[in-house]
Amino acid sequence: MKNRVIATVLIIACVLASSVQAQQKTYPKGYFRNPLNIKMELVANFGELRNNHWHMGLDIRTQQRENLPVHAAAEGYVARIKIEPGGFGRAVYINHPNGFTTLYAHLNAFMPALESWVKNQQYLKQSWAVELTVPPHLFPLQKGQFFAYSGNTGGSAGPHVHFEIRDTKTDNCLNPLLFQFPIADAVPPSLTRLALYDRNRSTYAQTPQLLALTKTGSAYRLLQSNSIKVGTDKISFAIGAVDRFTASANPNGIYSARIFLDDELQSAFILDDINYDKTRYFNAQTDYRYKYSGGPWVQHLSRMPGDESGVYTPTVSNGVLDLSDGAPHSVKIEVCDAAQNLSVLRFSVQYDAALHKPQSAAGITKLVPNYVNVFEEDGFEAFTTERSVYDTVYVQYKKTPSPLSVLHSFVPPSIPAHEGITVRIKAAVPENLRNKVIIQSIAGTRKTVEKGVWNGDWVSAKFRQFGTFEVLVDDKPPVINTPPQDVSKSSRIVFTPTDNFGIKSFRAELDGAWLRFTNNGGRTWIYSFDEKFSRGAHELTITVEDIAGNKTTKTWTLRR
Repeated sequence: MKNRVIATVLIIACVLASSVQAQQKTYPKGYFRNPLNIKMELVANFGELRNNHWHMGLDIRTQQRENLPVHAAAEGYVARIKIEPGGFGRAVYINHPNGFTTLYAHLNAFMPALESWVKNQQYLKQSWAVELTVPPHLFPLQKGQFFAYSGNTGGSAGPHVHFEIRDTKTDNCLNPLLFQFPIADAVPPSLTRLALYDRNRSTYAQTPQLLALTKTGSAYRLLQSNSIKVGTDKISFAIGAVDRFTASANPNGIYSARIFLDDELQSAFILDDINYDKTRYFNAQTDYRYKYSGGPWVQHLSRMPGDESGVYTPTVSNGVLDLSDGAPHSVKIEVCDAAQNLSVLRFSVQYDAALHKPQSAAGITKLVPNYVNVFEEDGFEAFTTERSVYDTVYVQYKKTPSPLSVLHSFVPPSIPAHEGITVRIKAAVPENLRNKVIIQSIAGTRKTVEKGVWNGDWVSAKFRQFGTFEVLVDDKPPVINTPPQDVSKSSRIVFTPTDNFGIKSFRAELDGAWLRFTNNGGRTWIYSFDEKFSRGAHELTITVEDIAGNKTTKTWTLRR
C-alpha cells in the first residue's frame, strides 16, 4: 500500500512538471521582422510590472525621435484601428495568414490612404475616439511595407513603438520574445529579494518578512543564513527579480518562476498567452499592498485564492508549503527569462513551534474571495462581486463629517479591487439637486468620480478601488476658453476646458456640422485646419459636459 502511495505521488509530480513544460508553447521563429528600420532595442518587455497590469508587448526604442516609418512585421492586412486619448493613442492591428495579429501603438499618423479612410469613419461616427473594424480587402500589406509613422500618442511617456503579437482567434497577447527577434540575450535574471508569508493568515493582514539574497558563482542563496526557521506551519514566498538583455542595463520583467519543496514542484507561473481582460490580475500576482505602502515589487510564487489570471500552473498546494511535520525541507526557486537563461535560489526551511505567535483577529467583518460580500453600516452599504478581491480582506470602516458631506472610509486603498464595488450612501439632498449628485472615491492621491444613481434616499455608484467615499453636489458647469476671432494666420484651434470634477464629453460644430478635434492625452482638444474649414467667416459652437451632467455651450464667429 505504501509503495502505491509513493508511486501515485511520483506520477502526480511528473504530470505537474509536464504541464509546466506544455505551457511553454512553440511559436514560429523568424516569421516576423523588426517593424522599424533601425536596430531593435527595447525599453520594456512582455511581463514587465506596471500599475494594475503586466506590460503586454515590447516597447521598441525610436532613438528618442518621432515619425520614423513603421513597417508590417509580416504579410497581412489592416484589420482594426483604435484611437483613444490615453492607452494606445493611435494603434493599428494587422492580421496575418498564420493565425497571428500584430499591434503597433502610440503612432502619430497612418499612411495617406489609411489616414483618409479613418478620418471619413470618424466623421461618419462623429467621434474622434474610435475602434474600427477594417474590411480585409481595403489595406493589404506585404512584409516590410510602410503603413504608419511612430510617435508618442496616448499613454506614452516618450517616443517609442509599442508592439504586440496576439492570437487572432482569442485576442490573447503572446510573448513576442518567443518569436526570435534580433535581440541578444545571454544574461540570466537577477534575483533581488525573497518575501516570506504566513499562509495561516491573509496576505493582506501582514507585512511580508523580507529576506536578502546573495549570489555565489551562478547560484543564489539567502544572505544571513541559508537555513531558516519559521513560526507558522504554512508559508508561501514571493520573489523580487528583474531581467536584462545583453549589453543593456535596462531592467525588464521576468518570464517564469517555479518553486520546489524537496524537489517536488509546488507552483509555477509563466507570463505568456494573456488576454487584456485578465491583465488586472497582475494585482494578485504581485503584492499590491506591500508596493502601495512603499515596498518593492515582489511576485507571488503561489496563486492567490481569487486569482483567475491563468498564469499559474495548477498544483495540489498552489504554492502554499506545508511544514507541519517540523522537519527541515529544501526549497528551490527557478527564475527564467524568455531566452531560457536560468537563475536558481536554494535554501532550507523548518517549522519551529516555539516561534509560533498567536495572531489576534484583524477585524470582525471579512470580504472573502469567490463570494458576493455585503457590508452594511448606518447610512452606508457596499457590495462586491465574486471577483472583487483576491484574498480575505478584514473590513475597516470609519465615518467622518466633512465641511461638504460625510466621508465613509471603507477598506484601506492599499487593498486592490478587481471587479467593481457598488457603494450606496444615504444622503439628504433636495429634490431639485439630485440630478447633479456625484460620488467621489479617494484612494491616496487618486480621485475617481461617478454619477450617482438614486433609489429612494440612497445614491449609488460603482468603483474599482477601495478608500474613502463621499456624496457631493456638482452644479457648476465646465469653463471653456475663448479662441481668437481672427484665425487667418493660425494653423490650428485649441481648447482646454476645465471643470471641478472632470470633463465627460466635448463636441465641436462648424456651421452646424460636426468638426473633428483630436484629444491626445485627454485634456486638450485640437483642430488642425483642413478642407472642412474654408476661408471666410464661420460659426463655431463648442459644447462641453461634465460628469454630473452640467453643460456649457458657446458659439463664436471665426474668420479664416
